[in-house]
Amino acid sequence: MSSHHIVRDKQEPALMVANGAACSEELIGQLLEWSPFVLALDGALPRLHQLGIKVDAVLGDFDSMPDNARHVEAQQPIKVIHAPDQNKTDLEKGLDYLLAEGHHAVNVVWATGRRADHNLANLSNVVKYAGRLQINVLDDYSRIYQLPSYFKKWYPAGSILSLVPIGRVEGITTHNLRYPLLGESLELGVRIGTSNEAASEGWVEITHKSGHLLLMECFDRDQA
Repeated sequence: MSSHHIVRDKQEPALMVANGAACSEELIGQLLEWSPFVLALDGALPRLHQLGIKVDAVLGDFDSMPDNARHVEAQQPIKVIHAPDQNKTDLEKGLDYLLAEGHHAVNVVWATGRRADHNLANLSNVVKYAGRLQINVLDDYSRIYQLPSYFKKWYPAGSILSLVPIGRVEGITTHNLRYPLLGESLELGVRIGTSNEAASEGWVEITHKSGHLLLMECFDRDQA
């Protein structure tokens, strides 16, 4: 089974595998290379087993996981975390577990691409856990994370960058985007900033004064 490098003292983000649409093996392989701890939600474990991917722990209520004993046995040694709380999604329970274990950041894959309600719930968790856990949601077409009040990153010209507010975000100013914002507001259901792009190769800067602003770094699969 594929494994991953050991990085001590939680220096790198953990990797959580949800049970949405699978990403490419190339992407998950890249993340496994630098993930010190890999947590699978129970519905994903049979699929990971088929791919030959070794995980460190599996979490869930295991009600929807067929033949779970066989898949758990094949992953030994593995930590099994029973989390039957029906008031939270499995993804939330996984994030709570990582927080309790002292993790500060997590890359989440297989969290998009199937049910739309699950997609929305998973993205809302990026905001819900802000300030406690840095969450990056990745698939073959995007990387999604919450922006701090000041953000600066180097991008190639034409890199597609979408700004998506969760609720209302005020005082947004950008530098080096093709469609600049100058102290403006975005609000979910009113106005969002999809399909913007880096105007030229170089630093992109984004600031905002209040609210929760997600950045979606978007790309076609053949550009990933």
